[in-house]
Amino acid sequence: MSTLPVTSLLHSIQYQRKSKHRTTSLALFGLIAVSFYIFFVARPSLELAPIALRSDLKHAGSHVQEKDSPPPSSRLFRLPPNTQRKTVSNANRPQVQLDELQELAAVAAFVVALPQNMIPRSIDPTQPIDPQLVLDFDTRSPRAADEVNQIVEDVWSRYPVMLFTKLHHANSREIRNMILNMDLRPSPAIFEVDQREDADVLIPLMHRLTSSTELPILLVGGKPVGSMTTVRELNESGELQKMIVNAGAVFDGAKKKKGH
Repeated sequence: MSTLPVTSLLHSIQYQRKSKHRTTSLALFGLIAVSFYIFFVARPSLELAPIALRSDLKHAGSHVQEKDSPPPSSRLFRLPPNTQRKTVSNANRPQVQLDELQELAAVAAFVVALPQNMIPRSIDPTQPIDPQLVLDFDTRSPRAADEVNQIVEDVWSRYPVMLFTKLHHANSREIRNMILNMDLRPSPAIFEVDQREDADVLIPLMHRLTSSTELPILLVGGKPVGSMTTVRELNESGELQKMIVNAGAVFDGAKKKKGH
């Protein structure tokens, strides 16, 4: 039997083993190279990327808040320099003075603006009220007098009829029904004063400003109509309706009846 095929077979096996070792070595080398790249080249670049991004945002005027920067609320309430100087200069000016008609309009505008607006219990209702308590602008500014006149005009044009009453009271119920049956536009502003938290202050305040001695108090065009007896007489004679029309209100109900 010839030994040539056996020798060739052994050489073939040895060659295959060397090829496998070479392939394994190349794969292992590739794995080492990839690992080296990930851990020593790519990772530092990834870690540095956010730092570079924050730096770019900072120089670009980003809204990202730094630890040393003030909170947004403090920036929102910080007045511009010009406004601060104006406020300081106005502090040395006297407050605008209100006569009784202006004071009545200011108080009426205050209570009609929001249900939660209450006259402070600390005030003395027998004395002129501090304008800053009921007006929403700087009462020491050079334009304060003009703004007061604007308030007077606006409140009575929006509410030509205003009524201050008590909830469980015969005269109040009578005048309330009288006014509501007129179906006025703009609608009358009606306050049940004795149901308010500031009743102890608002009632004597309204008495002083209207020269009335009791509720109900009817204001037409910003002026008190008078006692309940006077209101009844004016209503029966038709003069009350004329006063209301002259103040800027419209009898919607009367127009609807004529339309039929």
